[in-house]
This record gives sequence, structure tokens and C-alpha cells, in this order.
Amino acid sequence: MTPARFDALVGAYGADPRRWPEGDRAAAEAYRAEQPERAQAVLAAGRRVDDLLALSAAPRLPAGLRDRMIADARGGAARWWIDRAAIALGAGWAAAACAGLAAGAMMTTYLTADARADAVFVQAALMSVDDLEVLG
Repeated sequence: MTPARFDALVGAYGADPRRWPEGDRAAAEAYRAEQPERAQAVLAAGRRVDDLLALSAAPRLPAGLRDRMIADARGGAARWWIDRAAIALGAGWAAAACAGLAAGAMMTTYLTADARADAVFVQAALMSVDDLEVLG
């Protein structure tokens, strides 16, 4: 165990080894035996924080807040799926609208090609037409 990991362990779980995660407990105890002076300084600071936390009052939730939070958590999964479905449907409609606009814009060129060619032939058949009027 590194000194930084030991500091983080005491900072997160306190100075009491019973509160440390079981996977880290043996390594922390070994570090404590290898580095007794440093470990005792870190543990003393952790005990001071533990003592201050023990003196503070436990937070009290307003009446009904716990029940509302539990009810929201239970209904949250369904609401999450409904929100995602609404987003997906909205995105689908937007994509379909954009595809329709793009298809219409591309088809306009092909659908009006005959009319434009006829206009050019009519103008070319006129006697007093110059190139600027024909080619537009």
C-alpha cells in the first residue's frame, strides 16, 4: 500500500479499521506496521475528523421527502423510456421531413428540364432573338 492510498483510505472511511473495505484492510494494517509513525499521524488526524463528525447532529429530512424520493425513483425508469421514445420519434419525424425536402429539391431539376428545353426551342425559333435572351 502506498502512503497516498493509506491517506485516501483514512480520509474516506475514517480512522477505525472496521470501516475500511475488506479488500484494503489487510494491506492498510501491514502499512501501519511498516510505517508506524506516519500511520499514527494520519490516523490521529482521521480520529479528530471522526470526533467532529460524531459531535455534529444527524441531518433530518423534511416530512414526506423520503417518500417522494422513493416514489420518484420507482417511476423514474418508465419516465426515462418515455422520454427516450419521444426523442426518437421526434428525431424520426425531423429526418423524414428533411428527406422529403431534399428529394423535392433534387426532383425539381429533373421535372422542369422538359419545360426549360421547350422554352429554349421556342425562343430559338423566333427571328429577332439574340443569344442573351435564349441562354437567359
